[in-house]
Formats: sequence, structure tokens, C-alpha cells
Amino acid sequence: MKNFIVTMLLLFLSLFTLNAQNNVKGIVIHGDTEIPLEGVAIRVKKMDIISKTAIDGTFTLNNVPKGKQLVIISLKGFETQNFPVVVSDKILNLGTVFLYEDTVKYEDLSTITLTDDELNDESNTADNISGLLQASKDVYLRTAAYEWSSSFYRIKGLGSENSKVLINGIEMNKLYNGRPQWSNWGGLNDVLRNQDFSNGLLPSAYTFGGVLGVTNMNTRASDYRAGGKISYASSNRSYSHRLMAMYATGILKKGWAVTVSASKRKANQGFIEGTMYNANSLFISLEKIFNENHSINATAIYTKNSRGKSAANTQEVYDIKGIKYNPYWGYQNGKIRNARIKRIDEPIFMLNHYWNIRSKTTLETGIAYQFGEMGNSRIDFNGGNDPDPTYYRKLPNYFLKDSYYGKDFENAYKSLVNFQNDGQLNWNDLYIGNEKSGDNALFALYEDRTDDRQLTVNTILNSELTNNITLNANLEYRKLASENFASIIDLFGATGYLDINKFGNLGQDDYQNDVLHPNRIAKVGDRFKYNYELEAEVYGGFAQLQFKYNKIDFFIAGTANNTSYQRKGLYKNGIYPGHVRDTEIPTSFGTSEKLNFLGYGAKAGFTYKVSGRHLLNFNGGYISKAPSIRNSFANSRLNNLTVDSVGNLLNEKIMSFDASYIVRSPFLTTKLTGYYTTIKDATDIAFYFTSAENLFIQEIVTGINKKHLGVELGIEAQVLSTFKLRAAANLGQYIYDNNPNIALASEISIDSERAGFDKRGIKDYGKASLKNYKVASGPQTTYSFGFDYRDPDYWFVGVTGNYLDNAYVDPSVIKRTTSFISDDQQLFPDFDPALARKLLTQEKFDGYFTLNAIGGKTWRVGKNKYVGFFASISNLLNKAYKTGGYEQGRTANYGLESKDNAYGTPVFGTKYWYGRGTSYFLNINYRF
Repeated sequence: MKNFIVTMLLLFLSLFTLNAQNNVKGIVIHGDTEIPLEGVAIRVKKMDIISKTAIDGTFTLNNVPKGKQLVIISLKGFETQNFPVVVSDKILNLGTVFLYEDTVKYEDLSTITLTDDELNDESNTADNISGLLQASKDVYLRTAAYEWSSSFYRIKGLGSENSKVLINGIEMNKLYNGRPQWSNWGGLNDVLRNQDFSNGLLPSAYTFGGVLGVTNMNTRASDYRAGGKISYASSNRSYSHRLMAMYATGILKKGWAVTVSASKRKANQGFIEGTMYNANSLFISLEKIFNENHSINATAIYTKNSRGKSAANTQEVYDIKGIKYNPYWGYQNGKIRNARIKRIDEPIFMLNHYWNIRSKTTLETGIAYQFGEMGNSRIDFNGGNDPDPTYYRKLPNYFLKDSYYGKDFENAYKSLVNFQNDGQLNWNDLYIGNEKSGDNALFALYEDRTDDRQLTVNTILNSELTNNITLNANLEYRKLASENFASIIDLFGATGYLDINKFGNLGQDDYQNDVLHPNRIAKVGDRFKYNYELEAEVYGGFAQLQFKYNKIDFFIAGTANNTSYQRKGLYKNGIYPGHVRDTEIPTSFGTSEKLNFLGYGAKAGFTYKVSGRHLLNFNGGYISKAPSIRNSFANSRLNNLTVDSVGNLLNEKIMSFDASYIVRSPFLTTKLTGYYTTIKDATDIAFYFTSAENLFIQEIVTGINKKHLGVELGIEAQVLSTFKLRAAANLGQYIYDNNPNIALASEISIDSERAGFDKRGIKDYGKASLKNYKVASGPQTTYSFGFDYRDPDYWFVGVTGNYLDNAYVDPSVIKRTTSFISDDQQLFPDFDPALARKLLTQEKFDGYFTLNAIGGKTWRVGKNKYVGFFASISNLLNKAYKTGGYEQGRTANYGLESKDNAYGTPVFGTKYWYGRGTSYFLNINYRF
């Protein structure tokens, strides 16, 4: 009986324990590709309860004890996920778990995620200023990409020329301006997700990089998981519709692998009126694996695209027409037509050889060739009125300025009514103006064309010298041949256009754009106006050693390169007819002097592991890099004059430091970073018309110093297995740190001689008082707070609030010289120092709050087949806010500026860009 009772008690306790144990299930997918992951290890901490995911990514942990447990999800090559859970009598479903690749321990391995919407905007007067939007597991970088990008926020206040973008280890940054041109591979999101991102000065295995880091996009066909994806997207941002498809074979028999993708994006107009969009993208990657040591991969990328531009406008224009207004378009035969179209057609072909020299040493050699054309259209006129509907003489404020006859209220009212009721480009007027003009058209639509051919060859060595030391090195050669010219694309019914410079006034020859072909009649497709070639050549390399130990990791890297530029004029401009370089008048025809620059850099950093969850990271670097082609020639369209003959054209020197404290626990992930960057001897060239000199000028500013410092913070708290809180902030200060030199260059004319320009068409204005002015680089203070909820039934929602502040207008440099307050050393009549200070005070934009939301759901519809839906809504509160702006240089002295500001809104006031109101993005996809 005693034995029976003991047996029954043990059986009862066993049954009780079994009844108290329950199951935990979920699905694990790749955080970037969203493809289910097979063979992922799932275990409960301190217990012998282990499972692995099936081919569809699903898993079940059986007989997990009730109470608080820690579920650990891990896979080699991915960052381990820890989920604190509370197990009860019910089955616990963790829902979808995202695993992210983690090839570099203790570092932020990030990816760059871009949206066509932000890349194609021009709110900072140049493409791609805010094009580099870094997104990753790091909550701060994700926030900067997804939440602050619409405000044209810049990481550390720096532009994209301070980063390097590679495809298969080959640099894609343009030699003309140093920036990556993302339109060259836009619309290929699904096949460009294999990205390796090194944040800031952290080491990269591919290249030395810049202070914003390195992104390498891998298109090796064998690295794509077999399967396909088809998706459709709808939006009211840049494009209205997008259809995208991709398919990868995986590794086939005999070692072949193929990946293909295509997409179509289309819109009659985006959020901004008249901004048409038409883009076609094609991609193919073909790899042959010969054996374990050798393989060759061929990649072809073709992304032909065109889009309608939008303009910055004065506050007067926005007050009348609203933030969606764009003056570049009008109706023609009932259809929207934009006069400013940016068109890019530049295919990329590359061939890469991968060689596993031995088990821990690889050599990757690549060759790339990119060619094609880029065009930016606009209207030219040899007579008649400026067709721009926002031309200052057509707006109400022009008639309300005091003149000899007083204010003209009648015409001001008529102008207001006309602008309110229409205010768009009148295409019919252009055809009417060209009636009966024959070969002497008044108006013509033309493109500023750039036809580039670039060859790049490089080789990258990676070798694990010991278990603790890794060597990375590369050699690179790039050669660019660039044709630059203007080309007629529409004569509005006329048969020809007289190729002359309508601003010439010294003699007969100076009216000629090409003395060798005087009074040429340009037809559709002909080159005219200007025609020249640019050549650039770069060769160099880098070497890096990485050391990894139990308590500390550190690295040291160095780079050196040689850069050369040269211009060759194909037209002999009548204003610059000289042939020899020592002539006082700049030459336009023939070759310029060859500019040579030696660049170099060094950086180092270390990570100290206080514990497995607490890390300290420090990095520092110094980079001396060549100026871009854009900033090396004073006015490359018209002559061979280099900036070096006007001011000091020097290497740009960048020194940068950052320090981070990182916490990574199962419940909390935090990163706090302080950064300090200085830029010295930068050069910038701007083009505009100034009433002060009555000239169209090139403003050449040299020796610019800037200082960027601040603190970045990212916090992510896993409050529940399904609920996450996140916050991010940046407190920055980006200022000019000196008073740079400024000179103006202009076409040689009677007006320029009267204004004191020398025989070269140059006038030195000395120093510009820019020190302590803020750099116009988007918001310098940003805060974000939000949450994400991921339901076990595979749907999710997230909401984020953002506050952005301390954004400033880009100041006019010429207005900060002594010429602003004096004329020939004499103060302007009625000069008021208090008013002058007010006029020169840099405008600060108001801070603003935005609210954004995302959501989505995934359905499994068969074995390894899924349907997904995603939606995002930006600026839910429809807040109107300014994202950027610049002071016009037209009223460049106290007399003109004070008169223009005397009666309310100025005629030549600051031009602004506004952010979008409420906008949406919807996507549905099918994966198989």
C-alpha cells in the first residue's frame, strides 16, 4: 500500500507538472529580405529546451515551464535575439521575429535605405544633398532615415559627399561633385538589399571611406536566396504607381546562378504640382562558380528615368498659391507639361572575379564601365519677355514698391488676380511668339547635357593574418571623359535658333558663343551655347589592420590617392577668344592647365568591452581630399579659368572624432554618441544675377572653414515581447568657423569694367564675415519618440512623433562683405547700422512637430509563399513647415536691400522649400 501511494503521488505530481507546461511558437525571417530562415536555433535560457525553425521559418518550443523565461533565438552570421516572456496555460505566439545579419561584432552593421521621394527632391539647390539616408538596426539611424528625412535632415550636418557608396566594391560617387547619384540604380530595391554599411569612421573591408561611412551593395548572384517577389506600390509623393519584380535561381547545377529584376514607376505629377515621373529599371546578375576558389560575376544595371523638377519660391508666392505650387509647368493641349525635366540614362556594367586564395584570404577584382547621358531642360529666349510666371515683374509686390510714380495699386491687384487664377507657364505664348520667326526663334527649349564615360578598375584584399588580426587593402583606378554642351530639344514651331550671347556688349565678336561658327543657326538636336570636355583621373589605394581581442578591438587605416582634372574647350567664345594660357583674358578654346591634387588620410579607433553588454567606442580620423571638378573651374561652360587663378584652390581637410557608450541587454538597447568634425579650405561656387553690379556672376568662395559638433542618442526598450518603445535625438551645432575669401567672376563687358572687374572678368571682394553663421544643413536639433507593436498574428503597427528645430536659411556670402555697406569706400546714404544688422541676421525657421504612422500584415498562402501588405502615412497632422531656403544675392548691397525690404514682403526675398503635407505610401507584395 505504501509503495502504491508513493507511486500515485509521483504520477500525480508528474501529470501536474506536465499540465503546467506550455508551448511557445513563432516564425523567424530575415530582417532585410523578409525571407523565412531555416535552421535557426531556439532555446530557453538555463534549460535543456531546444528547437530549430523549419523551412518556412516556423518553430515550436514544447513543454516550457510556466512563469518568466528568456527565449534565445540565434543563427550563425546573425545577431542573437533575446525575448523575455511570461508563459501561462495558453500557447504563447511570439509572432514574426526579425533576425539581422551581424558580420562585425560590437559594431553597427547598417544598411542604407532610400526612398525615391527624398532622393529626387532638390530642396538644398543640388541633387542628393539629403540623398544619403542611413537606416539600420541602430534606432538613431533608422529614425534619421524614416522619420527626419522628409525634413532634409543630415547626419552630423554633413552632405552625402562625405560618404562612399560602392557596388561590388566599386565606388559609385560621381567625380563631378563627389556625391552618389542614386537614380543610377533606383527602383531596384529588392536586389540591392545585400548591403554592408560601416557607420562613420568605423572600418570597412572595401575602402577607406569618409566621415559618414561606407556602403557596399553586393549583387553577387549566388548570394541571393532562390525565389521571387512581385510588388505593387501606390503613393502621392514622387510617383503614383510602382510595379516591381525580381527572381533568383540560387546556385544551379554546374555552378551557375542568375538574379533578375525590373520595375516601372510612373506619375503624371507627385505631391508638388507638375512633377511628372517616369522610370524604368532593369537588373541582371550572372555568376559562374568554377570551383571553391574561383567565381566570376557579371552585373548589368539600367535605370532610365526622367522627372519634372519643382522650384523654390519666395514667401509672396507661397502665400498666394500654397505649398504645392510649382511655376515650371503649364497645360499644353490639356496635358501637364513641365519645362524643367531632369533625365538620366546611364547604364552600368561590371565584372567581378572572386578568388579564395586560401581559407582566410580572399582577393576580389572588379572592372566597371558606366556611360550615357544626363540632361536638365529649361527655356531660353533671345527676345520677348521672360516666360517664368514668377518673374518678379509679374508679381503684386513689384507694383507696390515706391517708384517715381508711386505705388501702382491697380496693376498690383490685376497681377494678384491673374496669379491666383492661373500662375502657370503659358506654352501657347511660346508658340505664338515663334510664329513667322523662321530661323530666328524667340524661344527654345534646350537641355544642359552631360555625356559621361567612366572606367573603374579595383582590387580588394582581405586576409585573416592570425586569429586576432585582419588585413584589408585595395588599389583603385578611375578615368572619366565627360562631354558637356547645350542641345536644342524644341523650337515651338520655328525652324532655327540664333546661337548668340544676348548679353554681349563690347563688340561684334563677343555676341558669338563660337567665333569659329559665327551666327550659327541651331536646329533641334544641335549643340549650341557652350561645348567642352572634362577629363579626370584618380588612382590610389588604402590599407587597414583590424585587431580583435577579448576585452578590446581596435583598428588603424591609411589611404593615399592622386587626382587630376583638365578642361578642353571646343567652342571659341567671343568674350574669351584667347589661345595662350598667359594671356590676360581667359581662354575658352583648347586645353586648360592640368590640375593635380594629392589626397591622403588616416583613421583609427577602438572598442573597449566593459562587459558583454556595455561597450565604449572611440574613433578619430584626418582626411585631405581633392576638391570636386565642380569647384575647380570658375565657369567651365565658358572658359578655362581655374579657381586657383582666382583664389587658393586647396585640398579640403577634414578632421573628425566621435565617442560612444553602448548598452545592449535583452530589455534595453542604447547608444549615446558625441561627435566633433572640422572642415577646412573648402570651396564653393554659386551662379546668380546681381542688381548691385547688373551682371550674371559666378560667386567663388575659397578657404571655407566649418565646425560640426553634437550629441546623438538612440534608445530602444523591449517592454513586452510584442511591444517596443523607441526614442532618438540629435543636439547639434554646425557653424562657419572663419571668414572665407570671396571673388566674383563675370563675362567681360562694359558693365563689368564699370563695376571694377579686371581684364579677366574677376573682382576680389576680400573676406566675407561668415564666422559663427549657421550652416544650412537641415534641422540641427531633433527629437523622436514612438512605439512598435507586432502581433502574434503577423500584423504590426508603429506611431512616431518628431520635433525638429534650429534649421536656418543659407546666407548670401556677397552680402557679408564690406561692399554691402559701402560704395567705393563710402557708406551708402542714410546708412543705418541697426537696420543693416537686422537685414544681415540669419533667418531661423520655426520648430515644428510631425506625426507619422506605419502598419502592415503578412499572410502565408502556401509552402514558402507569402502575401504582405505595408502602409505608411507621413505628417498625419498636415503641418506646413519649411525644409530649407537661401537668400538671393540679387540685392547685394545696403541700398538695394533696404529699399527692397522697406514695404513688407521683399520682391527679391529669400526663396524657400516647404515639406509635404500629409502623404501616404502603400505596398502589397507576393513572395514565392
